[in-house]
Amino acid sequence: MSKETLRTYQNYKNWKCKSKQTEYTEETPLLASDGTLLAKGWARHNVFDYNRDFTKKGSPTSKKEWDFYQVADGNYMVQLSFANIGIGGYVAAKLIDLKAGSVIADATQLFIGGKKYIPHKKGDAPNRFAHKIGKAEFDFDTRENSRTLYFKMPLKGKIVECKFDMDIMPGLENITTVLPFEGDPTKYFMTTKQNCMPCEGYYKFGDDVYEFNKETAFCALDWGRVNTPHKMVWYWGNGSTYITDENGEKHLFGFEITWAIGDETNATETALFYDGKAHKFGAVDVEVFPKPDKFMDEWKFVSEDGRFNLSMTPTFDHHSDMNVGILRMHTHQVHGMWNGTVTLDDGTVLEIKDMYAFCEYVENKW
Repeated sequence: MSKETLRTYQNYKNWKCKSKQTEYTEETPLLASDGTLLAKGWARHNVFDYNRDFTKKGSPTSKKEWDFYQVADGNYMVQLSFANIGIGGYVAAKLIDLKAGSVIADATQLFIGGKKYIPHKKGDAPNRFAHKIGKAEFDFDTRENSRTLYFKMPLKGKIVECKFDMDIMPGLENITTVLPFEGDPTKYFMTTKQNCMPCEGYYKFGDDVYEFNKETAFCALDWGRVNTPHKMVWYWGNGSTYITDENGEKHLFGFEITWAIGDETNATETALFYDGKAHKFGAVDVEVFPKPDKFMDEWKFVSEDGRFNLSMTPTFDHHSDMNVGILRMHTHQVHGMWNGTVTLDDGTVLEIKDMYAFCEYVENKW
């Protein structure tokens, strides 16, 4: 077993201590001028002041910046993304049929040069990021209580065009984490995961139109500004839905679980979201390590504090392997139905029944 995957193989029963959760509530500089990481922990909104010019240069691809949006309703999924990985990057809009287990369209425009197309320094603050890159045009517009995403590009003699509008409830909290890497004070992994955004819109591929509505479709934002080692491994699980209580009232619910990245001494990237508020809990692991051939078996998740107790019955493994020499992204993004219980900060236990969500396992060299 490689060193990168050893951490993820530890059984949850072997945890010897509970993780510390250092919360930041006020604006805090992320980096010193020499690139040293100053903040280590988590926040309910992105309060970390990111100066990209302070990031210490390492390998050509160590500094990476991305805005990644995933819209899904359990039947279809759209991944809209922009990434700058130092030597260049891409903008893309992919449509996936989750029931058939197939990629319908994958429109990707590459670019060379890391000093081009600099995205906004915060993902949960009002901003607009719009460009034309090669044959692609895109517009990611974030406002106080809504987002609009637009993309258009020719593909295989047809036109891909998609547009999505999503709601951001007033005061919607997220989980923003800053994780260091042991042995190098200039390496860090800062991400914002924002859930519970009901979403409507369309993805067109030629004459075919795939529509999404706010009753069943949700958007999750994965926003990252990082300076990392060349090789990395992670798990990332995420989902949003409506939960109906005993009085028949609907509540927005979501969860975020990411682990195996960096040093989790000061925070874990784990949270529940209920009616717009984040409920922080501890480290998560799986009972059975899925690699190499158990990705379609049941996944049993348990947190160190017992507050996240869910199982996923897989329905589709969206497996991809991009390998171009020194760069590789090997992904198993497993989609399925989730069942079990979660516990909010006040001790309220929520029963989760047949919730669509995903968890992925990724091995990267980038």
